[in-house]
Amino acid sequence: MDPVAPAVLASWTLDLKVVCLLLAVAVLYLRGWLRLRSELPRKYTTGRLLAFAGGFLAVLLALASPVDAFGGFLLQAHMIQHLLLIMVAPPLLLLGQPVLPLLRGLPQFVFKDALGPFLSCRELRRFGRAIVHPIVSWLALASVIVVWHMPRFYELALQSQAWHQAEHACFFWSAVMFWWPVIGVWPSHPVWPRWAMIPYLALADLVNTGLSAVLTFSDHVLYPTYQLAPRLWGISALADQAAAGAIMWVPGSIAFLVPAMILGMRAIEPARVRPIQLTAAPRVRAPLSSPRAPWDLLRTPLLGSILRYRNFRRYVQAGMLLLAIAVVADGLFGPQIAPMNLAGVLPWTHWRGLAVIALLMAGNLFCMACPFTLPRDFARKLVSPRYRWPRQLRSKWIAAALLAAYLWAYEAFAPWDSPRLTAWTILGYFITAFAVDSVFKGASFCKYVCPIGQFHFVHSLLSPLQVKVREPAVCGSCHTHDCIRGNEQQRGCELNLFQPKKLGNFDCTFCLDCVQACPQKNVGILPVLPGESLRHDGRASGIGRLQRRPDVAALVLILVFGAFVNAAGMTEPVMMWMHHWHGRLELRSMVPIVTVMYAGGLLIIPMISASACGWVSQRWAQASSTWKDLTCSFALALAPIGFAMWLAHFTNHLVAGWSTAIPAIERFMRIHSGGYPPASIPSWLPSVEFLFLDLGLLATLYTAWRVACRVAGGGRRALRVMSPWGILTGALYAAGLWIVFQPMQMRGTMMMH
Repeated sequence: MDPVAPAVLASWTLDLKVVCLLLAVAVLYLRGWLRLRSELPRKYTTGRLLAFAGGFLAVLLALASPVDAFGGFLLQAHMIQHLLLIMVAPPLLLLGQPVLPLLRGLPQFVFKDALGPFLSCRELRRFGRAIVHPIVSWLALASVIVVWHMPRFYELALQSQAWHQAEHACFFWSAVMFWWPVIGVWPSHPVWPRWAMIPYLALADLVNTGLSAVLTFSDHVLYPTYQLAPRLWGISALADQAAAGAIMWVPGSIAFLVPAMILGMRAIEPARVRPIQLTAAPRVRAPLSSPRAPWDLLRTPLLGSILRYRNFRRYVQAGMLLLAIAVVADGLFGPQIAPMNLAGVLPWTHWRGLAVIALLMAGNLFCMACPFTLPRDFARKLVSPRYRWPRQLRSKWIAAALLAAYLWAYEAFAPWDSPRLTAWTILGYFITAFAVDSVFKGASFCKYVCPIGQFHFVHSLLSPLQVKVREPAVCGSCHTHDCIRGNEQQRGCELNLFQPKKLGNFDCTFCLDCVQACPQKNVGILPVLPGESLRHDGRASGIGRLQRRPDVAALVLILVFGAFVNAAGMTEPVMMWMHHWHGRLELRSMVPIVTVMYAGGLLIIPMISASACGWVSQRWAQASSTWKDLTCSFALALAPIGFAMWLAHFTNHLVAGWSTAIPAIERFMRIHSGGYPPASIPSWLPSVEFLFLDLGLLATLYTAWRVACRVAGGGRRALRVMSPWGILTGALYAAGLWIVFQPMQMRGTMMMH
């Protein structure tokens, strides 16, 4: 070890003045807290005391621990010291609500006789309100951080102990001013509304990010003192400076953005106002447990409590939003090499694979965690949309067209190989969701526009869990219908799904708003037989009769045939065929070839095959149902074989390329672990893919048989009705087997298997 290091580690600079001052403040706070604890127990909790103690400890670590001594040798240690004084100690101390405890901790004569006249002085109180005004406090911290990090002033602090102490005082007290309006220190009154603290914190993070970027990416040492100081552990001055910039960047951004996220969650929450009960309506509460009560995921001991937590979805969405921001930032500004970029790996390999596995194991978890609707939920706190979605467009035709365009664009423009294009696609998604839902009421984007949402809506029909009513008899006595109408504490279902008349998961985003809104707690996440709603022709709330909707049938056919076309486009024979025609026709790009392939695979072949099967079914069985109704009903029955292909395809990429995220994340976070496992194909993976296809084949044939029995009444007539669709299902199954056997391009890893 460097001989300087042990000496530095042992150098606790316990300045007597600083220690005495800190201890005096701590004693005063504790004394005042004990008095106020008995008077205001809900205001001055143990958590307040622990927060103040944490802030006290942060100050002690910053000023008296070896961090202070290391600051003269390592810029990164100096940066940790500054973070403790700016982003850790002040907010923790203010969370302890220290004003009244410190005043009450003083002796009575000091509080009344010495400080009383000053505390009652209007000019001083006006001055106090002015220095913690958000504009003043933001400018104070921003200017202090910028000025003291200029080389001239930073060197001045390093060369002079007095100026060093002045620097620390500026950091600490400007941070106290900055965090004051964010935390809302009692008994002061807020000047701005709470939501205004979100841009307040975000703008501060921009300043912090700018300074961090200068330190991290500078090609020369900015502070000469560190170039002349002894180098500990072989760290060069430039590497030390880059590490200091990273420390300022990542923890600093977290310190600003996490409070902003929490404030955003609280701003989105509806105000908890106790509704006025005009009449005493009987409340029939669903029993928490009974011998005949159905199993409910929301009633499980630990996971159920987490899912029922009022802000659970918001926190998950916020986490996904932060991840989306990281993916977009890396896609726009990171290296344009897909396997080394978050935008080239996470959306196309990991997110898709995890989404289909979630659909198989549970349900529509992606829509529950979807970050695209979070900005519009916050915007609706400021401006409410005025219009309803046009009646003529209340169908899935727009979403189906967008889904087909998305599948075509995936192959035509290769966003999986262009991180920047992926980033712009995600940004476009955010902008479109925000624009649509800022104009139209409800979840119009989710229900009528979002192509990703339609993928999950259709395939969640095959999921084993469903948001549904626990006890139908309880709903029979309900007259408020809060699950769809909402109440003063919680909004109802934005997709107009009335729980007592809801069938299946179609159009359900698993937002759990109905769970929170139901006053009887009679809505849960219950087990169902996968695909049950595909086999029945019942009328469901918000969606009507699925088997009578051509738009839904078209959507399902695009998804089913799209699964095979998308996977086939990555196989070696299809790629060679495309390149053959590209060269033979002497085309400048592959777009015309891809367009022909997808026009045939997504539109022409599905339309011809489904129409022909529907016509044959009606002719052979002489069924009473119309050709259109037969085609729509049996088209939905194809959903399992399509989902099986998506599952086999995406699972292949996820299992084979799970480690591709490691180098991209390490590069993004500027760390290196010393190695990671290469992408590889496990020997058992093809067997799992075949199993998925086998299950998809059986589920489709069983669903088609149940539909045929419903239409034709069973027996040979039902078999004749089903037979053309069975042939089509067999053809799709054979295509899936052929795809699995072919060498496939592992996009994101450039590996073939």
